[in-house]
Amino acid sequence: MTRTATLQRFAIALTAGAALAMGLGGCVPLVVGAGAVGAGMVATDRRSSGAQLDDTTIEVRGAARIREIANDNMNVTVTSYNRQVLLTGTVGAEADKRRAEEAVAKVENVRSVVNEVVVGPGSSITDRSNDAFITSKVKASLLDQKDIFANTFKVTTERGVVYLMGIATRRETDRASSITRGVDGVRKVVLLVDVVSEAEVKAATAGGTGSSSSPSSSGSVPLPPMEPLPPAGTGGATPAPASGGGAVTSPVR
Repeated sequence: MTRTATLQRFAIALTAGAALAMGLGGCVPLVVGAGAVGAGMVATDRRSSGAQLDDTTIEVRGAARIREIANDNMNVTVTSYNRQVLLTGTVGAEADKRRAEEAVAKVENVRSVVNEVVVGPGSSITDRSNDAFITSKVKASLLDQKDIFANTFKVTTERGVVYLMGIATRRETDRASSITRGVDGVRKVVLLVDVVSEAEVKAATAGGTGSSSSPSSSGSVPLPPMEPLPPAGTGGATPAPASGGGAVTSPVR
């Protein structure tokens, strides 16, 4: 195993440990999606540097938006990749699920929102700990492969459902989905991937890491201060933009 792979495995272990510690520390109403760890992983990301920065900002600002509307039954995770936002977690009512999506859709530079929030009871400490463990196993399994690049995908797990976000070819996407389905504890795989051609990947690589040729990676603007959200029930919320292709489920077989 190369030194880079060893360092990435160590980073994955640290991330899983931190997530486990947070899970054991008790319920929290809000979680911000974890970003890539380590300077080497950031440097090899297929997103442009602007998209990477936007994703971090979107997660922080999306979390702030949800915090403004949160109640005791709202436990929502905000994860962004290439400006596509995934919402996971639980809420107490269908209206809260819609409000969460509308709030995050208002964040600058969000191009689409995929709302996978479930109406029902919140996750238990056991659920959260198990999800953190599954995420670490999926990342390690992807890292072990010779025919795909692990940092192509961002991995999020919610009650055994694994979400793969990324910029990848159809072959890489199918391969990553197959690997993930084989990880113990995974109930199903949901793909939220910008599918590109092999030629596009080669062109981006030739042009330098973080090339602006990645889908929807250009046109970012500095984020101004956030405008306050309209009061609930006023009808002032803007509908969320349509998801870019939506969630594609790859069931475990």
